[in-house]
Amino acid sequence: MGRDDGTGEGNSAYGRTAFSRSKSHFTDRITADGRDGWPVAAGRYRLVVSRACPWASRAVISRRLLGLEDALSLAIADPVQDDRSWRFTLDPDDRDPVLGIRYLSEAYDRRETGYPGGVSVPAVVDVPSGKLVTNDYQQITLDLATEWTALHREGAPDLYPRALREEIDQVAAAVYEDVNNGVYRAGFATGQAEYEAACAGVFRRLEWLAARLGRQRYLVGDTITEADIRLFTTLVRFDAVYHGHFKCNRWKLTENQVLWAYARDLFQTPGFGDTVDFDHIKRHYYQVHTGINPTRIVPLGPDLAGWHAPHGRERLGGRPFGDGTPPGPVPAQEAVPPAGRA
Repeated sequence: MGRDDGTGEGNSAYGRTAFSRSKSHFTDRITADGRDGWPVAAGRYRLVVSRACPWASRAVISRRLLGLEDALSLAIADPVQDDRSWRFTLDPDDRDPVLGIRYLSEAYDRRETGYPGGVSVPAVVDVPSGKLVTNDYQQITLDLATEWTALHREGAPDLYPRALREEIDQVAAAVYEDVNNGVYRAGFATGQAEYEAACAGVFRRLEWLAARLGRQRYLVGDTITEADIRLFTTLVRFDAVYHGHFKCNRWKLTENQVLWAYARDLFQTPGFGDTVDFDHIKRHYYQVHTGINPTRIVPLGPDLAGWHAPHGRERLGGRPFGDGTPPGPVPAQEAVPPAGRA
């Protein structure tokens, strides 16, 4: 997550200081030709995520759709940080079993001492050296789709088809500015005018997306692409945290017929809903952002049963995986615990 640096000051400052999304500081790329010094290699790297974080969840979904589970191992951080950032308290002895570290910040420190910015997820760590390779959340998923192809599963979908990349980039940029990042600008606003402008922008873009998705099953083309992954991770959190916690409350996702059906369609597609942990999502936002929610009380709602209701979007056609196939079952060790499932 771009700005959640895990420090007590950072968390309590939310809603009290001006919000700006930090740029990724470590932008090396893991590529097929290894031009940045990091060649694609099975088993060499570890993807560190929080299931609470929408930016990290993009990488989790992409990894699963592409079948990279055996090639790129997964570390899941506790959704509630302490003053040293994302921590591995979900693992035995409070240490990541592969990297041997207690905090993600240790991998950052091994790469660069005194680096600017916070400790963010997703992050890819080089297992042999224990050093952070990249925290570039915008590029990681694109590279998984295009640079890791030799390690994709048989039947993996093309999430970033060359012929559609310009349109995918345009749609994703609009979604990022007004929706992915817009909900944060609204939630962390420090003044009424700032909040109202951001909130209005969120709903203007959602209405634009609803008009587009009323005509077609997916955002770009007739298959799932990177654009859908980027929108889904915000929509799946909308009613649970953004509507109330971030005050994006003109209407709920469940009140928009098109977007609610679209979100359910993706949620019910293997690789999407089976990666979502609502317990982690709610506990992170409501307990970490103490500048917004000083009591740290986590609400009981919303009712999640509707995520499994029929969506009816098959009538629009489309082929979720194109010429490919759905991913197989979730590896047992990566299954979302019952408390987090819809």
